[in-house]
Amino acid sequence: MSAAVPTDDPLVRERTHLSASRAALRAMREEVEALDIKDVTANWVNSIVLERQIEDRVKALADLAHTPLFFGRLDYLPPTQQGQRFYIGRRHVHDAHGDPMVIDWRAPVSQPYYQASKKDPRDVGLRRRFGYTGGELTAYEDEHLSDPSELERTSKLLQTEIERPRVGPMRDIVATIQPEQDEIVRAGLSGTVCVQGGPGTGKTAVGLHRVAYLLYAHRERLARTGTLVIGPNRSFLHYIEQVLPALGELEVKQATVDDLVAHVEVRGTDEAPTAVVKGDARMAEVLRRAVRSHVKLPAEPLMVVRGSRRWRVPAYELEEMVRELTERDIRYGAAREALPQRIAHAVLVRMEQAGEAPDDRVQNAVARNAAVKAVVKECWPQIDPPKLVLRLLSDPEFLAEHADGVLSDEEQKLLLWAKPARSVKTAKWSAADAVLIDEATDLVERTHSLGHVVLDEAQDLSPMQYRAVGRRCTTGSATVLGDLAQGTTPWATRSWESALAHLGKPEARVEELTAGFRVPSEVIAYASRLLPHMAPGLAPVESVRENPGDFAIRETTTGSAEAAVVAACADALRNEGSIGLIAADARIAPLAEALEAAGMPYLSPGEETTAESRLTLVPASLAKGLEYDYVVLDEPAAVVDGEPDERTGLRRLYVALTRAVSGLTLVHAAPLPAQLAPRD
Repeated sequence: MSAAVPTDDPLVRERTHLSASRAALRAMREEVEALDIKDVTANWVNSIVLERQIEDRVKALADLAHTPLFFGRLDYLPPTQQGQRFYIGRRHVHDAHGDPMVIDWRAPVSQPYYQASKKDPRDVGLRRRFGYTGGELTAYEDEHLSDPSELERTSKLLQTEIERPRVGPMRDIVATIQPEQDEIVRAGLSGTVCVQGGPGTGKTAVGLHRVAYLLYAHRERLARTGTLVIGPNRSFLHYIEQVLPALGELEVKQATVDDLVAHVEVRGTDEAPTAVVKGDARMAEVLRRAVRSHVKLPAEPLMVVRGSRRWRVPAYELEEMVRELTERDIRYGAAREALPQRIAHAVLVRMEQAGEAPDDRVQNAVARNAAVKAVVKECWPQIDPPKLVLRLLSDPEFLAEHADGVLSDEEQKLLLWAKPARSVKTAKWSAADAVLIDEATDLVERTHSLGHVVLDEAQDLSPMQYRAVGRRCTTGSATVLGDLAQGTTPWATRSWESALAHLGKPEARVEELTAGFRVPSEVIAYASRLLPHMAPGLAPVESVRENPGDFAIRETTTGSAEAAVVAACADALRNEGSIGLIAADARIAPLAEALEAAGMPYLSPGEETTAESRLTLVPASLAKGLEYDYVVLDEPAAVVDGEPDERTGLRRLYVALTRAVSGLTLVHAAPLPAQLAPRD
């Protein structure tokens, strides 16, 4: 017969509160599911909208079995908050009487959970952290912030949660947000924030949690204007896509920059020098000139016939209208729509002077008159942005005319296609061409602006790509995330000041995260040897983890290099968690053959790891933003040599070295890059 568990056991009481909270959440969800909307909607449109809102609410109230409903507790000192106790979790939960059982982590009353300390307790007497195993509450840890006799110490549960093995997509960090991260998360909607953060500092998670916080604090406004998360590639977006739903946020869209500018099918690629020119901000001026070159001043007067009357508008007056619209520098399409109305108004003035009394219907009719349409077509013709860009890249004289004084002759030669395409459809557009088309499209017609945009891995964008993103938040704000040391494109930005200016947010606040929570200290110290050679001036990340991690360098002197890599992967798979085999792109094929020959199944980036499939084969070009518990890095020198220059190669290697959460094994037959050579 087993001994009875004492009822005053704190762990039992906390488990009881967890069970009651889950039951309350289930009741909240059932209450929404039971709503009858038959008699409360005026029409079928309202009914569909309300049904969709109810469906979203039910999804938001889902109880994820392996996701803790609450992760902390605050006991306030009287008289603050009447000495109340609050459980802090991923969403708000209330009981049948409406009393809170779990407080949303984004609520103001929750902020001291992240910010309170011994030096600044913020009226908190006790902060309790909870530990979970498979969704079950198994431990707790208390900090008595108002007790001067208790020393401040590192939270073991916090450390365990940070280092917990990961399988599947990226997890939220709501239970482990640090004070400096919390300040960024809770920054206001009106301002743009740029976060410079080295590997493992949590910048991506901070950006995603900032979206969740803004949706909580400004839900109505952002519901109208929309939010968007922009990542570097589909693999990355797939990796992060479950973070916001885990926090109850379902309506945030995700895209790559290529998705935003998908006006044409991209089937071609550019050599690096050409891509650099196409991505240069000066191309915006070339395109602006090319668009405006279509405007022509009228040479003939206009005669409008209405019934038996004729109304004449002289050429000089038409010219004044065209000049005035040109000087206002409004978008080409808006000006084209305004011109017939201006002409029609001039005709109406003459009608009134002749004793007639025309109204708005007459003005609209005159604006649609064939003679007026002919003038507009002659002076302000329609522009098809892809055709405009096609002509710039195909017609040397047209390009030279509009690039004069902006681009050098050599730069113009780089832009021109060796074999001009016959049409927009047959052209082998590159990703950089699509960005140019997006710029031209915005010159013609305004791009829709969102309420908030998160831009991750921003250091790799060209100035023209920054402009494309900036157009999506001209009336909203942005969260820009990146690391200058991880820029691996030939056009990678060298300063956030320059990048933010291209984005249209020069006033943005720049914050730097230097405390590393993910990458083990021994690994980040090794990777930081590269910083002076590729990003001088950047502060290295200081790992705050007590666990130094597993780190090994294996030199292959005999036998197959691929066999040594397979052996290293087999060793890594003996550990718990996900495994990433990262290699230079050119090495992926032989390594894939070696893994298949060894009967070792593997996934590609973007495929979700599971308990049964934990090994992912990752080209170095796709490793950015991803993380694995253990990383096997094949031939570091090949990663460097796979890039067009050493600086970019070292940055690519820096990214690959810093994807590990618990352990890193380097396997090499060729000598290591000189920057990583063993130190005496």
